[in-house]
Amino acid sequence: MTDAGPKPADPRATLDPAALDPATLDPAALRHPDSLKWTVYDPDVIPMWVADMDFAVAPPIMDALRARLERGLGYPQLMGDPVLKEQVSQSLARHGLSGLGSEHLTFLPGVVPGIYAAVHALTSPGEPVVTMTPVYHPFHLAITDQDRRVAGVPLRDADSGFEINWAAMDAASRGSRLLLLCHPHNPTGRVWTAQELGKLRDLVLARDLFVMSDELHADLRYGDAFESFAADPRVQSRTVTLTGPCKAFNTAGLGIGVMVSHNAALLSRVRRAAGGLMGHESALSITMWQAALRDGGPWLADTVEYLRGNRDFLADYLRQHLPWVRFHVPQATYLAWLDLRAHPRAADIQTFLLEEARVAVHDGPVFAHEGHKPQYQGFIRLNFATSRELLTEALDRMTAALNREM
Repeated sequence: MTDAGPKPADPRATLDPAALDPATLDPAALRHPDSLKWTVYDPDVIPMWVADMDFAVAPPIMDALRARLERGLGYPQLMGDPVLKEQVSQSLARHGLSGLGSEHLTFLPGVVPGIYAAVHALTSPGEPVVTMTPVYHPFHLAITDQDRRVAGVPLRDADSGFEINWAAMDAASRGSRLLLLCHPHNPTGRVWTAQELGKLRDLVLARDLFVMSDELHADLRYGDAFESFAADPRVQSRTVTLTGPCKAFNTAGLGIGVMVSHNAALLSRVRRAAGGLMGHESALSITMWQAALRDGGPWLADTVEYLRGNRDFLADYLRQHLPWVRFHVPQATYLAWLDLRAHPRAADIQTFLLEEARVAVHDGPVFAHEGHKPQYQGFIRLNFATSRELLTEALDRMTAALNREM
């Protein structure tokens, strides 16, 4: 890359929200050759698709990584770093997952391998696996890639937000052995309430289901509390929970996750299903997560508040400039699920926005399995974890392009 001129102010210099000021997010600096998000499309495209944030990593994490490089890079604690296990256990206790011992946690190179392992261990080829749709696409890929069938339950789009279709959920669960739960839900941003979780637990018990609960976005919520699905002792023996730091602390390039279950035998069964195919967490990813849990809280709190501002700005902008776009304000994540089906170009809306607005978004059908993709044509997922300035420019571009064709 050629020299882009004076370097922008370093957003790692402070934990204050001012560190996330638009002046610190220079597209020329963000578009470095190691960034998937910023290099897939042409330089004039604003990338708001893949789920990582444009913000710099928390200073305590960067400091810990630099210090770790001074200690050599031999094998880390491959049996499960005991310091990190204790930290993760304490962190998950805040979500209702208390009483976790060392035997109840196993680290992974990421959350997605855990989804695949759960499907492989707890179902057989040809069997249906239940999940709500639309959903983060590795859910249905983990099912179909392993010759299982997706028993998809479309969420109901109500005036107050997306809701679980309980009759369809009950019907889909008959004959199934596994539910893949996304909580908070990606891409809709729903955080399932205590009442919804209770009803879902009752169904799981009635239908004798195992549950894989992906709770990766739990720390990117805009409410005060989060309740893990397995917080209820009734379902702990049949649930594996997956989480990790990569979304909350913007460290997707340092793959690590954890699989948790109060049922140590179930945990071992799922982990063994992948065997040596899964790999292990890296030395630097262990250091990163330790630092995040130890010292990253202030940075995370500031980041969530900035994201809340972006979320609310997005909602106000749509109401004012694109009132025909259907949108429910997300309760968690930095992802907005937008319904643009009223637009004449709904059938190719992602391509239209890329070519006419020079904004890259995720296309709705990505979040559905084969045969169900058409019902999500016209939806997009938009990542608003960027500066207010870049978010505004992207929305202005989209508005101009969309209105030209209305």
